[in-house]
Amino acid sequence: MIGKLKGMIDSYGEDFIILDVNGVGYVVQCSARTLQHLPRPGEPTALAIETQVREDAIKLFGFGSDAERDWFRLLQTVQGVGAKVALAILGVLDARELASAIAMQDKAMVARAPGVGPKLAARIVAELKDKAPAFAGIDPNVVRLAGAEEAKSAPKPVQDAIS
Repeated sequence: MIGKLKGMIDSYGEDFIILDVNGVGYVVQCSARTLQHLPRPGEPTALAIETQVREDAIKLFGFGSDAERDWFRLLQTVQGVGAKVALAILGVLDARELASAIAMQDKAMVARAPGVGPKLAARIVAELKDKAPAFAGIDPNVVRLAGAEEAKSAPKPVQDAIS
């Protein structure tokens, strides 16, 4: 599998670049956020790569960071989230924002991505909420406390402090 590519940007498409690596042009699909942060054609860049091999195609997905690639993989473990939806989510939220939104169970933030409705956003948050704090560097106790406050089951001193 290909894990990283370093080369010159040959050209841009709507949702991909052609990355020239020693004379071989790789079509690399990227999120809108990643595309915005890449240099102009003719300039060098390096991307973390996720390679997907299907019966009819081999696809390369490029990311500005390993964390973004890890989220791409993790998002696709949720039923209803494929590569296209995962890229759409990462186009709206960077890895840290996504981790925070999921850890704090902010379904509306996740639903900002095109192709993600309220039901899918709720499923993403529900299935990934236990994994998100590690990605965000958030103390899991803070997440539990926030969830308890939302459910009105937080200890009385905490409820008093928040109100």
